[in-house]
Amino acid sequence: MFGKRIRLFSLFGFEVRIDMSWIILAILIAWSLSVGLFPFQYNNLSPQTYWLMGIVGAAGLFISIIVHEISHSLVARRFGIPMGGITLFIFGGVAEMNEEPPSSKSEFLMAVVGPFSSFLIALVFYWIYRLGIQGGWPDPVNGVVGYLAMINGLLGAFNLVPAFPLDGGRILRSILWKLKNNLREATRISSQIGSAFGVLLIILGVFTILRENFIGGMWWFLIGMFLQGAAKASYQQLLTRKALEGEPIRRFMQTEPVTIPPNISIQQFVEDYIYKYHYKLFPVVAAGKLIGCATTKQVKEVPREEWNQKSVGEIAIKVSPENTIEPHADALKALSLMNRSGASRLMVIEEDRLVGIIALKDMLNFLSLKVELE
Repeated sequence: MFGKRIRLFSLFGFEVRIDMSWIILAILIAWSLSVGLFPFQYNNLSPQTYWLMGIVGAAGLFISIIVHEISHSLVARRFGIPMGGITLFIFGGVAEMNEEPPSSKSEFLMAVVGPFSSFLIALVFYWIYRLGIQGGWPDPVNGVVGYLAMINGLLGAFNLVPAFPLDGGRILRSILWKLKNNLREATRISSQIGSAFGVLLIILGVFTILRENFIGGMWWFLIGMFLQGAAKASYQQLLTRKALEGEPIRRFMQTEPVTIPPNISIQQFVEDYIYKYHYKLFPVVAAGKLIGCATTKQVKEVPREEWNQKSVGEIAIKVSPENTIEPHADALKALSLMNRSGASRLMVIEEDRLVGIIALKDMLNFLSLKVELE
């Protein structure tokens, strides 16, 4: 879903990040407010004032979305659901869950708190807006506060649409889960509704474009495409988790991994190992002891002319929880770790001793076979 992400800060123990696409959205929102909404609502203000209102309005929306997603994360923590942080991207924000909710109740409460927080923010801003009107505050202040009241109300209402993976779709899934006592079936139905809603938005976008509102129509079209893809991906993700759940790493790890010594040059590492075996990660072992690992990413950071002068030991990454896993660990833990770190291979260790390598492609092959047979 995401491309390059930038870490901003931590809030209540959750990392808040922005995808590079969010920058595009922020610019578009600030621009549309500065040249469209605010000039239409308030006449005779300077262009600088309109742009200041647009920037402040976009920043307020940014904070509002963070509050919305933080509310999801706090409830998830209450039920012991591991969270991978919060990421803002071009279509809003997402609280990244590493596991499915443990019960329909936890799913319902985690989903419903998002729209509730948006409506609460909308009411607070509307109250401030009414105070500003009665107190004769400047139009730029009232304009921004009124916009934030409106946009948070719309954000809450849109998220209540029963189309998975929107909050409303998750509420629907929790109800179906409770009635059918079957998470997979509940996810299948709510995902189909979410996909259908996405198609509806795509059609709406096409009609809007034909009515010569290209920007508005394009947004509806893109949001519809995103929702349709996200609904299908969410169901496939659940199937993946169910297929790998309870499967130990030991079952499909490579027990005789290719290792490299720390004293060889980077040039030799590239020629004799990377080009020969086509792996992106190799354990670095000296005298039977695991030192760390060397990856293609570290090689790329060294200038080509220095490959003969530097050794693998100089670029090796130390052993850490980010690149290792135990053989008895659940395959879902490995998949979650790979997703979080962006790695496709992990070193399998037992009491600080290398016992194997687990590769993403091996898990996917196992998954493919299991789905085909079962």
